[in-house]
Amino acid sequence: MKKALITALLFFVCCEFSTAQNKLFTLEEVVLKQRALAPKSLTQLSWIPNSTNYVYVENGVLIITNAATEKVIGKVALVDINKELAKLKSVDTLTNFFGIDWDNSNILIVKTNNQQFYYDLTLNKIIEQRSNLFTDVTENTDEEPIQKSRAYTVKNNLFVQANSKITQVTKDENENIVNGKSVHREEFGIYKGTFWSPKGNFLAFYRMDQTMVKDYPILDFSANPAENKNIKYPMAGGISHEVTFGVYDVKKDKTTFLETGSPKDQYLTNVAWSNDETKVYIAILNRDQNHMMLNSYNATTGKFIQTLFEEKGEKYVQPLHPLEFINDNNFIWQSERDGHNHIYLYDISGKLIKQLTKGNWEVLAVNGFDAKGQQIYFSASTENPINKDVYKVDLKSGKVARITSGEGTHNVVFNYNKEYLIDYFSSTTVPREIAIVNTVKPAKKIIFKAENPLKEYKTGKLNVFTIKTENNIDLFCRMVKPVDFDSTKKYPVIVYLYNGPGVRLIYNTWQAGGDLWYQYMAQKGFIVFTVDGRGSEDRGVAFEQATFKQLGNIEMVDQLKGVEYLKSLPYVDANRMGVHGWSYGGFMTTSLMTRHPGVFKVGVAGGPVIDWSYYEIMYTERFMDTPQTNKKGYDESNLLNYAEKLKGKLLMIHGTNDDVVVWQHSLVFIKKCVDKNVPIDYFAYPGHLHNVLGKDRLHLMTKITDYFIANL
Repeated sequence: MKKALITALLFFVCCEFSTAQNKLFTLEEVVLKQRALAPKSLTQLSWIPNSTNYVYVENGVLIITNAATEKVIGKVALVDINKELAKLKSVDTLTNFFGIDWDNSNILIVKTNNQQFYYDLTLNKIIEQRSNLFTDVTENTDEEPIQKSRAYTVKNNLFVQANSKITQVTKDENENIVNGKSVHREEFGIYKGTFWSPKGNFLAFYRMDQTMVKDYPILDFSANPAENKNIKYPMAGGISHEVTFGVYDVKKDKTTFLETGSPKDQYLTNVAWSNDETKVYIAILNRDQNHMMLNSYNATTGKFIQTLFEEKGEKYVQPLHPLEFINDNNFIWQSERDGHNHIYLYDISGKLIKQLTKGNWEVLAVNGFDAKGQQIYFSASTENPINKDVYKVDLKSGKVARITSGEGTHNVVFNYNKEYLIDYFSSTTVPREIAIVNTVKPAKKIIFKAENPLKEYKTGKLNVFTIKTENNIDLFCRMVKPVDFDSTKKYPVIVYLYNGPGVRLIYNTWQAGGDLWYQYMAQKGFIVFTVDGRGSEDRGVAFEQATFKQLGNIEMVDQLKGVEYLKSLPYVDANRMGVHGWSYGGFMTTSLMTRHPGVFKVGVAGGPVIDWSYYEIMYTERFMDTPQTNKKGYDESNLLNYAEKLKGKLLMIHGTNDDVVVWQHSLVFIKKCVDKNVPIDYFAYPGHLHNVLGKDRLHLMTKITDYFIANL
């Protein structure tokens, strides 16, 4: 193998603090007290509806500021609202962190306990009180803004509250027929199960029949004796659930199901309504996930109207976003058809008018349209794949203009007409900066800058840079060096990885949250290194789909390229290298420890996929096809076939109630190790799902930390 070609740094960032810092992190701080170490922000910062005014809470006062004049135009003391609340029985008073929302530009909605209070800013009094009719058994609440109707689920059935009347929309007695909840295991951009029409007259909802899916046992060890609680878990190549789509007419109290056709195990995704509430649009994706049809249906009769257009992929297509209407006659659609995610303009008949964005970069999100429907606002990574900026594109000219400034990550919230936005900016060197940005001029005013929350701590130097693959593809890397780094010494390395579809780990943003563990390990004398190899997201179709039908293979090539780079550094101890990851990262950790034994001395694999035929249909078949059609790919990635080659110390961890990567994965691997007399360390977290959360996470991170310290 040729020696890795290391590029000149395509992008370089670092954060290193003065030697005056002498405070050290505790593991409890970086695991359980991350909020205290996060950059400060403005409390309850938001736009007031239908205005250019924004509001935030400071020192117990609600401060209202006009974005155009940059002047404070009103103040409301929380104590005044509390005086009003005190007049009502059984109501808690507010603190600096109360929940607020807006009914209109003058009416503030105060949320406390199970109540909502409508506070009129002009009258300085509560003018209405509403009880939330929801209890511990209600879920998936979805309120529409026009008529204030609310949909929610109780167990497997759907309910609607409209005009103070509650209607049970579905009455399925079989608990395996589920209404109003997300389906297809939340793939394809699905995150909810109800969809209100624009004026609130109709509610579209998913109905999922999973009676035909095999039961999968989840043991509840908290009971005495332990109890089995079956879930429905469709495994790759097996029988999938069947999804249909209902439309509930609120006024007529009538439900109509759309005629979405066969086969029944197709995927219904990316739901949208026409502006006049007469049509429902659904992306229909075949089970092979290589053919998508964008269909329209009559919302009243349920009849199929037409297929607006189709998309096909040699490997797969992955529709993640519903169409969005600019006006009654035109809509936009996001697609990766040219190799990158871009925006396309269509008329209502499905005729393509033009491609609005182009280039070797990714549209990350569409943020909406201006009031005239002439400009589309979107987030993208045009300047650098690890940055995120906001742009606008003119529908007529196609001209693209950048709105935000500053190299890093910009997360934004627009006001009602997109004339202004709140810009939350951070980078590896900027903890947080909040600005009000005029999208028309553009111009900005910084209204808040956070201090470095880690300024009192000794921290390691962080670098972000690129290396190249053998075929000249840039791979982004991140390295945290040990505290008090000495280039004449040699240090052990922990490679932290994921490298799976739909995820990347390296962003030009402030390192906080779980990333603080890297700094803790830097205090302990470790280098922590990450590379986002091929297969990870936001780098285009060719980069992401390089792993098709062979999960684990290309990713290991790129991870080993990172190892090659590390070994070229004089301060890296090549004999003391560890690897750690969770979920797909657990699969990659186990893959590297078994398929390339001896490269890493120590590994910690959390919640690992071991055999892809044990993983769910929707995700696995997109990237691997079925076990029946891709036997070679499944066999090559099946880590049971390599267990006897394991070399070094491997700790495998799993939550016993994991309903994502089921416990069976790691158990069958342990059984194989026992059969082959291969030593391995193992730890199970009773009752935990795919992630170990809450106070038990300190136990988890202590175990992982101690394992690396003891063995590396």
